[in-house]
Amino acid sequence: MDDREIVGPITRQRRVTLSNTRRGSLKNLNELNGRLNEKSDRAGKTKRKAQESQAENANEKNKRNGRGDKMSCHTLQESLLSSSSEFSNYRGILNWCVVMLVLSNARLFLENLLRYGILVDPIQIISLFLKDPYSWPAACLVIVCNVFIVVALYVERQLAKGSISEQFGMFIHFLNLSIILCFPMATVLCLPSITPVGASFALGVYTIVLLKLYSYKDVNKWCRERRQVRARSLSRSLSCPSSPTISSSSQTHVSYPGNLSLRDLYYFVFAPTLCYELNFPRSPRIRMGFLLRRLFEMLLLTQLLVGLIQQWMVPVIQSSMKPLQEMDYSRMVERLLRLAVPNHLIWLIFFYCFFHSSMNFMAEVLQFGDREFYRDWWNSETITYFWQNWNIPVHKWCLRHFYKPMLRRGGSKWASQSAVFFLSAFFHEYLVSVPLRMFRLWAFMGMMAQLPLAFFVGRYLRGNYGNAAVWMSLIIGQPIAVLMYVHDYYVLHYQELPQTTGL
Repeated sequence: MDDREIVGPITRQRRVTLSNTRRGSLKNLNELNGRLNEKSDRAGKTKRKAQESQAENANEKNKRNGRGDKMSCHTLQESLLSSSSEFSNYRGILNWCVVMLVLSNARLFLENLLRYGILVDPIQIISLFLKDPYSWPAACLVIVCNVFIVVALYVERQLAKGSISEQFGMFIHFLNLSIILCFPMATVLCLPSITPVGASFALGVYTIVLLKLYSYKDVNKWCRERRQVRARSLSRSLSCPSSPTISSSSQTHVSYPGNLSLRDLYYFVFAPTLCYELNFPRSPRIRMGFLLRRLFEMLLLTQLLVGLIQQWMVPVIQSSMKPLQEMDYSRMVERLLRLAVPNHLIWLIFFYCFFHSSMNFMAEVLQFGDREFYRDWWNSETITYFWQNWNIPVHKWCLRHFYKPMLRRGGSKWASQSAVFFLSAFFHEYLVSVPLRMFRLWAFMGMMAQLPLAFFVGRYLRGNYGNAAVWMSLIIGQPIAVLMYVHDYYVLHYQELPQTTGL
């Protein structure tokens, strides 16, 4: 038999066997798929039945709850005055406080009118500034301060040219600043024709000129140091940066020593800032509407301040003299509390009139762009935050020309802060004691007492309690100092006169 005859049938037999095997495997797979499909169908039916059952149960529960909601009136919630309630709309309570404040002050004002009558006298205001209508010593004293301004400019020009040495120039500057500090004080103490109010105004002007010229000296010195290392202009890090969005496109950039001109210096003297720089941020134009509103506020609030002082504060202070002399503590506390309200109201009006109306008025006239004269001091939770934010021009000067230089010389942070408070206490006493021609150190001690008070409030009081402590120090602290100075002044000058003992 041939090999081909044997191979052929065997191959066909193998093909038949493989095909049968494949059919069996496919059959088994189909059966397995069928079983899996049946199981999945049964699982799906079971799942659908469970869902339907849950839906029915939920419907029944909702029906029962719907029947129960008709009698339910309580939910889980906190009281609105609780801190955990997250309720913040207290506008009605604020309006109530304003209404109560107006009504209570209206009652006090009416009571004052019924007891003392109308005490507002415009002629008396003139007498507070002038004793002789033909002699204006305070105004003449203010005019003389221009001499010291011109001297500072002359010294800076000589330093820029190299005509005098740096050491000799600094000596002349400090001599000039010392005379600015001592000359008005000596004039006020030696010239009886200057009234306390006129002297206080003149000393305030000289103090501002002193701080401005000190900043002028420092910045120009920095410019010379920069010029020695090939710098053409004052570094931005040494001055407040000017914003390009509000600067006038026509404004030219000034470089040292091109800033040493009379016009540049007098712009700085009248600008509402104590920190000098070569290129101040400038507003693009003068807004007449804004300017007129600030002028109206200045005139109105000045008249209101004068009226409140004459009509409200003066009678309370006069009636406080007898309890102070007799050391009647209960009546002293009562007079202090009576004086606290008008004193604090007058202080708030003065703050708005000076730091908002007057300084914005000058800034608008000069197109001075930096209008940050104060921050949100009313939200102060510490004493330190209040003193850093209620008077921004003074704070910037102290930080730039006093606090940071002390740190660079190796002073500690606490010692530098204490030195700033000491400097502030000195000027407070200077501006009060010299015009009154008596030295009692009440203002100085009041400012230095802010150091332990700041430590106590910052360490033990937080949040609303700290803010309440700041307000209490403002409302109670100032009337105490006012009563002390007025009592001492009254004893020195008017004790022999009949006392006003209004109750």
